[in-house]
Formats: sequence, C-alpha cells, structure tokens
Amino acid sequence: MSARFAAPAYGPDGVQPLTDTIGAFRDALMDTYVQRLDVGEERTLLFPRDELALLLIEGDVSFTWDGRTERAVRATCFDDGKEPAALHVPAGTAVTLTARARSEVFAAHTENDAAFPARWYPTPDIRKVTSCAGILGGTAERIVTTVFDDVSDPEAHLVLGETYPLPGKWCGYPPHSHPQPEVYYYRIDRPEGFGFCAVGDDAFVIRDRTFALMAHGDIHPHVTAPGYHMYIIWIIRHLPGDPWHRGPNLPEYQWLEKEP
Repeated sequence: MSARFAAPAYGPDGVQPLTDTIGAFRDALMDTYVQRLDVGEERTLLFPRDELALLLIEGDVSFTWDGRTERAVRATCFDDGKEPAALHVPAGTAVTLTARARSEVFAAHTENDAAFPARWYPTPDIRKVTSCAGILGGTAERIVTTVFDDVSDPEAHLVLGETYPLPGKWCGYPPHSHPQPEVYYYRIDRPEGFGFCAVGDDAFVIRDRTFALMAHGDIHPHVTAPGYHMYIIWIIRHLPGDPWHRGPNLPEYQWLEKEP
C-alpha cells in the first residue's frame, strides 16, 4: 500500500518537504513542498525539465522571472479575501522569490517539456465558487478557488487550487474519485484545531501543516471540527494520455446531490 498521510517537519533550509518522485510518496508523480522565507531572504528556483507552480500561502513576496517582477501580499491564508496569487512557468524558467516579510510559498513541479508562456495569476483572475450549499442542509458547503486547470491551462501537467471547508462541515463530499494523483496540504487557524480525512478505507487526523496523498482512485472526503477554519491547497497531476477534468460524484453517492 502506498503512503497516504504525513506531518513532515521543516528542514534547516526552511523547506517542509511533502511529496517527491522517488520517496515514499512517489505515487504523487510530482514534487511538492512549502518554502518558508525570512525577511529579506531570496531563493531562486530552476528546474530544467519540470514545469513549476508557486502559490503564496502568506506573507509578502516578490516573484521575478523572465525580466518581470510581481509582488503578492497576503497576511494569512485565512484572510477575508481568501484568493491567492500564483505563478506557473514552463521548464527551464528561473524564478526568484524575495521576501519582504516572513512568508510561506507552496511549490510544485513535475516533468513537462511543453513550451508554454509563463503565467502570473493575480487574485482577480482566480475563479472562486461556493460548492454544495444547496444540498444536505449545507453540511458540505465550502468555498473552492481554481488557479488553473485543464481548461484554462491545457499545456500544463498540473491543476492547482484551494478549498475552504467551513467549521463543522464536510468537504470532498459527496464522495468522488479520479485516477490522477492529488495532494492536499492542510492549514488550520488554531494550533489545537483538527479535522478528519478518509483516504480510501484509511482514516487520519488532520492537524495544521499535515498533508494527504490520494492516488489510484482513492475517495477523499474530510470534515472540519466545529469552531475551526481549515484551508487546503489541492494539486493534481494529469496522467499521460488521461488528463484530469471535473467529473461527476461516484454513482452510488449521486442520490445525495438531490437531498435538500
């Protein structure tokens, strides 16, 4: 059975490693991690064969690539505005991150030799919807942002977004499944906060800065403890010849979509 859940520590380089393509979580088919930057710190990222996606979790960071610089500011991922700013670049593009405040940036890269233009996603260009508010008494209502997907960025091998489950409510529900691997990175607004997730038939306790890997068609519903706000970065890796796209919930659970 593949690895499914972990709570990795930050290394001395400020990196919290999540998945990679050779370790226990290699079924993700992508490298994912969180980069912590202190005030004034600069970090350059360059992957000769991999596309790279970067998303500001919190802080004040300038992103520089191809002679262009964009600044993003986000006090915390729980801000009222909620939407992130993000950058997506093709293989061989160097990106320099410069922190003006203590900051955290989510990063993901995966092999892709397609030559597509680098894309900066400012907050107004990122889609945000409220999902499942009209069914099941609102118990699965959540806010979902999509930075880019198979429709907006067809050359990409990645899909990137965020979800805000509401306190005491379910997310990833009604259950759905897809063969393409997906990583969830969790933040909770208080250190004692928690939630629960199911990955296939295994259940885990979600704490702040944990993550889960869903692969090989695992279902992945989860729930937030009442009183706590959860934040999730989700990233999906297309499979060769089988890209992810939004599909229906599992047939046996579709009756739930009609429950008021």
